[in-house]
Amino acid sequence: MPDRPRPTRRPRGTRPTATGVATPVEGEEPIATGTVRLERDPDDPDGWTVLVNGVPSSYVDVADPTRLVFEYHQWTAAVLDAVHSPGSLRATHLGGAGCAFPRWLAATRPGSRQLVLEVDGDLVEVYRRSFGASGPAGFKLRAADAREGLGPLPAASQDVVVRDAFAGDRVPDHLQTVEFLAEVDRVLAPGGLWIANLADRPPMPHARGELATAFEVFAHAAVLAEPGMFRGRRYGNALLVASQAELPERALVRALSGGVAPARLVLDADARHFCAGSRVLRDELRDEQSDEPGPPPAPPEDTDA
Repeated sequence: MPDRPRPTRRPRGTRPTATGVATPVEGEEPIATGTVRLERDPDDPDGWTVLVNGVPSSYVDVADPTRLVFEYHQWTAAVLDAVHSPGSLRATHLGGAGCAFPRWLAATRPGSRQLVLEVDGDLVEVYRRSFGASGPAGFKLRAADAREGLGPLPAASQDVVVRDAFAGDRVPDHLQTVEFLAEVDRVLAPGGLWIANLADRPPMPHARGELATAFEVFAHAAVLAEPGMFRGRRYGNALLVASQAELPERALVRALSGGVAPARLVLDADARHFCAGSRVLRDELRDEQSDEPGPPPAPPEDTDA
């Protein structure tokens, strides 16, 4: 469940030109998995919040794709820039909504080849109607279940896979297991990066379980969140980061310590201690481990722009 937007202000005189932009219309409408609502930012006519089933899922600045408002999007950008040197990337995004992060990546790393997999075909059409064709915006948007959509991708073909998929406030069970992460690992190139957004509350049982599961597949893993979450003071977002390559701790700490939303990083040995005793998530345990099951995934529908 993404955080509420943190207000940010665009510096005077900086308004990058967005490509493939249509005209959003404020209001709510039904989609296959519930409802989607577009809300204009009262403080910025170019800012739009996309709410899926009442949950803020993206903040899109139609004039400035480099502007990230949600704190977990800022963390994802910081992690990506700390790990990968400047230049284009091959990226797959699991979960679409308003596609704020794919827009950012296309704007900051021109020439990147991106695929966005969104389970709700109606939501895909709302995006295209409201924010423009995905192709000119710098990515391919496809209606498909995230796990099924990974299947056709060639081995070692992606530099990063980002998961931002929710059923309500929970990550779908089939996108958390060892078997699923083995498929993510298959499509990642050497040095490739897995970044997964999740929502949690003290004592962060979901983050611990996903971290323990990641260590079954990846040699290196970390979890990061707002420091108050680790102190048991709040409900919010956490990011899981994993790779077969060593993660650059100093660069990550430096990148996450500044900005609007600083985050604490728990990496490798400390991360193993953090998740000690947590059950590894497996496909055969999905029914048993989920206390709030979401709807079953919709079948894939290929609707590339």
